[in-house]
Amino acid sequence: MAGLLSKERIVAQEGFNRWLIAPAALGIHLCIGSVYAWSLFNPALVKRIGVVTTAADDWSLKSVVWIFTVAIVFLGLSAAIAGKWLEQVGPRMVGVVSACCWGGGFAVGGLGIVSGQLWLVYLGYGVIGGCGLGLGYVSPVSTLIRWFPDRRGMATGLAIMGFGGGAMLGKPMIDGFLRLYYRAPEYLGPADAVELVTEAGRRMAMVGDSLREVVVVGANDVSAMIVPGPEGVYLAGTGTVGAAQTFFTLGAIYFVVMLIAAFAYRVPAIGWRPAGWEPPTPDNEARSMITRHDVDIDQALKTPQFYQLWLMLCFNVTAGIGVLAVAKTMMTEIFGTTLPGIVDLEFAATYVLMISAFNMLGRFFWASASDYLGRKNTYHVFFGLGIALYCSIPFFASQVSAHPATVWLVGFYAATMLIFTMYGGGFATIPAYLADIFGTRFVGGIHGRLLTAWSTAGVLGPLAITTLRENAVTRAIADLVTHVDPARFEATFGAGIGQLDQLVEANTVTIAKLMEIVPPGTANPTAGLYNETMYLMAGLLLIALVANALMRPVDKRHHMADEGPGDATPRAG
Repeated sequence: MAGLLSKERIVAQEGFNRWLIAPAALGIHLCIGSVYAWSLFNPALVKRIGVVTTAADDWSLKSVVWIFTVAIVFLGLSAAIAGKWLEQVGPRMVGVVSACCWGGGFAVGGLGIVSGQLWLVYLGYGVIGGCGLGLGYVSPVSTLIRWFPDRRGMATGLAIMGFGGGAMLGKPMIDGFLRLYYRAPEYLGPADAVELVTEAGRRMAMVGDSLREVVVVGANDVSAMIVPGPEGVYLAGTGTVGAAQTFFTLGAIYFVVMLIAAFAYRVPAIGWRPAGWEPPTPDNEARSMITRHDVDIDQALKTPQFYQLWLMLCFNVTAGIGVLAVAKTMMTEIFGTTLPGIVDLEFAATYVLMISAFNMLGRFFWASASDYLGRKNTYHVFFGLGIALYCSIPFFASQVSAHPATVWLVGFYAATMLIFTMYGGGFATIPAYLADIFGTRFVGGIHGRLLTAWSTAGVLGPLAITTLRENAVTRAIADLVTHVDPARFEATFGAGIGQLDQLVEANTVTIAKLMEIVPPGTANPTAGLYNETMYLMAGLLLIALVANALMRPVDKRHHMADEGPGDATPRAG
């Protein structure tokens, strides 16, 4: 098996069509790119027990979002380790291991959902699956750069385009399987027909001879149901959201597709060049910042350029990944309450699909455009325009809250779609930027180490957006309660305002439920839950803009000596 997977077995014969590598790269990246559809699992995982709405013992949104974060962290860590290993063993070996980790991670995560053990979901999808992400991400990139030295941006855009489009493939499958395996919990009847009591913040009802926990679905909760059903009281712990079964099914599908793609990999022979192509001349090198020299993997870490690129990638990803992690939730919270006839759960799911589409298109468009604009100018566009777009989101949210109209939804939609083209474009253009700065020989290993920036961003983005949102929710609930008649509050929730903290912790009191009992005309605070986050992201992009403006060619003392292709000694300064 080791021989079958070895690098020597996949050297292409003379006359091999380099475009045949593209389908293999896309196959791997489309599968692992489904990580971008993670937010589609959020509504199901936070209702694992309640099914129709969140029960007291259900996992919180913050704890579920962190699974995505762990996966991204291990993507970067595994890519950093595997980058040098990739240069030694070749992309086929790395691709096969990636298939085992990604498919197996889904299986372990499914067991965690079935057993109610959140740590198993973290281990499976987050750790094991995250390693599969990192290995699968780096395996085609350096290969395509070597096949297309004449069109580096286009080549990396072609490879990484699949990762951005993975949610397009994942969205219909995830939605379809969740609905296929979904089973509604036992319905006890309308809320006014069931005698409810509140114990330790939980809603309870007498079922048979015992007091059982229930969940209550109000008018504002119906639009968030996985499969629409009647308002009223449901028995917690019955039915299923179908998440575990979906995990098992997807894991099997991805494993098979990635295995086939890995065996389709080929690498060019040593010294191969496209017909008619020559490396850039010294004069052209100075103008374009495209070097003719190579920098060793370890030596690259001694240059300021590596850390400038690391910072640029980290902050660009931080700005986008936090929004990606809660995209579906953010759409329903900002516009679901103000435009309920337009924005429902299905609309939000389609929004995630469109994010994937624009993320994918942006990867190919911007990376290809960078071949003509230059990498530095392309990143100036990303950061300069991105600052303005992130600052526009709080404006659209405040306007739709004060004056509900579809024009604000259209503006929000357009701004976020453009943001995600540049988010994806930043990922796709960075390997070509690395090849320009450090040469192509070790670009796979250097790229792998740079992806630790993605790991860092995978923590910073979701942490920022969930923490700031959580604080905003706490403030919003406290403010709304001041407008509620205490007697009506107690009649609705079975406990007084003095038990507010306990009721909030048990998910009995939410903004949506409070909005049903506040006086008419009370402003709904939901649309502004993400404002602080958006301004923070704009500030991070400003720092990245400065780092890009200071980019210069690598000093010649870091270049490898010219004695031969096997010499990895840095050139003397």
